[in-house]
Amino acid sequence: MDLDTVIVGGGQAGLALGHHLRRAGVPFAILDAHARVGDAWRQRWDSLTLFTPRRFSALPGLSFPGDPDGHPGKDEVADYLARYAAHFDLPVRLGCRVTSVRPGTAGGFTVDMSTGPLHARRVVVAAGAFHNPRIPEVARKLAPRVAQLHSSRYRNPAQLPGRDVLVAGGGNTGVQIAAELADSGRRVVLAAPAIGPVVPQRWLGRDIFWWFSRLGSMRLGAGSRLGRRIAAQNPVIGTDVAGLLRRVDRVGRVVDADGDEVLLADGGRRRVDAVVWATGFRPHYPWLEVPVLDPSGAPVHHQGVTDWPGLYFLGLPWQRARGSAVLGWVGRDAEVLAARLAEDRRSVAPTGLAPAVPA
Repeated sequence: MDLDTVIVGGGQAGLALGHHLRRAGVPFAILDAHARVGDAWRQRWDSLTLFTPRRFSALPGLSFPGDPDGHPGKDEVADYLARYAAHFDLPVRLGCRVTSVRPGTAGGFTVDMSTGPLHARRVVVAAGAFHNPRIPEVARKLAPRVAQLHSSRYRNPAQLPGRDVLVAGGGNTGVQIAAELADSGRRVVLAAPAIGPVVPQRWLGRDIFWWFSRLGSMRLGAGSRLGRRIAAQNPVIGTDVAGLLRRVDRVGRVVDADGDEVLLADGGRRRVDAVVWATGFRPHYPWLEVPVLDPSGAPVHHQGVTDWPGLYFLGLPWQRARGSAVLGWVGRDAEVLAARLAEDRRSVAPTGLAPAVPA
């Protein structure tokens, strides 16, 4: 089957783009490997709650139900995304794992999937940026009796045996998981050489995202001086870090391991029963057989547009602005890209392209 546009990924970025393409009359299909829309959110840790209140967590055209000033949990987000796809009758093809995107012999792209191939004139990669867990090499040196999880596999404290737990990583995920483990009665060591500036969830009686929205900070450009500064700082939002540090033992970087002990940059050692590696992700696009990735595997693009005609990205952190990968702001990038795709389609009269129909 031939399609005008294929969107790889049925999360918030892909759905927002689908909404705008439907309004623009551009034929498309959204391919997603999961069994249900929103499953990527359902698989995150049980207590995960968004920083953004519901009023700032909606995609274009459909408000987020519930108290607009409350903060939704991850299952609420998943259900909202499923409702969004159904509300706008978006053509999401579930259970379609993309195994290859490569240049087509007659132009465009051949997209190989678990359900069979198709051809598309354009491809938008909206599969996010959090793919391959980054786990340091020292993890291999820990004894098998030490339980180890990357934060992407962490669900709740009951997964972890014993009492002494080390959490490696001082970003938002690391401090949130450390706080939950401390609340569960574990003795927590937080290996965080640096913790970004702490931003309170509320300031002067308003949610911090009310201020971000009012001041326009979520629209800060990726190349602006202030944008680069904020991106480098990686602020921690909403966690009482001062209170957390009174309940956990904060140490420096883990540099080695020996049996059931981790060795620290300051020369100290800590015995542990379990480790949670909140150490981030590496980009991973093994199925993308188009030369648009740098040596580290990250996309080379300008605001989502690659040098390869017809290939785009959407939903990457700081793709165009601070909010590019944030649920309530990704729709802005989606609208810009949809307008570009619609204009491109008007300039090239397509033939034999299938309309956007539900799978």
